[in-house]
Amino acid sequence: MICVVEDPRDVLAMERTREYKGLYHVLHGAISPLDGVGPDELKIAELLSRVQGGEVEEIIIATNPRVEGEATAIYLAKILKPLGLKVTRIAHGLPVGSDLEYADEVTLAKALEGRREM
Repeated sequence: MICVVEDPRDVLAMERTREYKGLYHVLHGAISPLDGVGPDELKIAELLSRVQGGEVEEIIIATNPRVEGEATAIYLAKILKPLGLKVTRIAHGLPVGSDLEYADEVTLAKALEGRREM
């Protein structure tokens, strides 16, 4: 299992949860055409070479929930799924301790989308 993040600081954030026990891959950015950052400027080729051996079964995409992070996640899923890998995305939604009345529509929609059975 490999968790793909944008920045080395994201690895530290994931490690603080003490929930993830797999490997990481840092892209060093996100796709942002307005800033001149395309897939070739990120560490995507290195990710592809890591999964070529057949030992990786799942890729967890943990890019940030911004337009650039979503674009990067969609791009990665598009190129990784044909390789026979399970590609998942971390859930997005409401932070613990927040009130529904203060959440924006997109956050609430993502929270509903990522719901799970109890």
